[in-house]
Amino acid sequence: MIYALFYILVGFVAMEFSGWFIHKYLMHGVLWKIHKTHHSHSKNFFELNDLFSFLFASVAIALIFFGVSTLDYRFWIGLGITLYGLSYFILHDILIHRRVKLFTKPKGGYLAGIFKAHQAHHASRKKDGAVSFGLFIVPNKYFKKKVNE
Repeated sequence: MIYALFYILVGFVAMEFSGWFIHKYLMHGVLWKIHKTHHSHSKNFFELNDLFSFLFASVAIALIFFGVSTLDYRFWIGLGITLYGLSYFILHDILIHRRVKLFTKPKGGYLAGIFKAHQAHHASRKKDGAVSFGLFIVPNKYFKKKVNE
């Protein structure tokens, strides 16, 4: 059981760090034409940027598929990536962007800090100039009452 929990955590944490890297250097780099649909604040439910979710999900599905017969590390890492994706959807798409209106804006604590960091990220609608590329790990300044840029 510890083995499984370790690899689930590895998959989840690896997504936060690889997601930060991919977001900063690829989505705000050579893949900007796709990602800019997310920064345009369109009223459409689906964005071209949603293709990235399918990419990450396909990695998780492949790992789960190839690891399910023996329940080896691939299965558990794939499960960790899946849990990250589910958490991302709830936090980013539902809570922050309100693509499904289930929750109100967080008023304090950890979720409010993440919300502020993401607002700071979207302050720029351009490829360059954005800050805070992570989702769960964001700079401490966003957890203070007043955020100084």
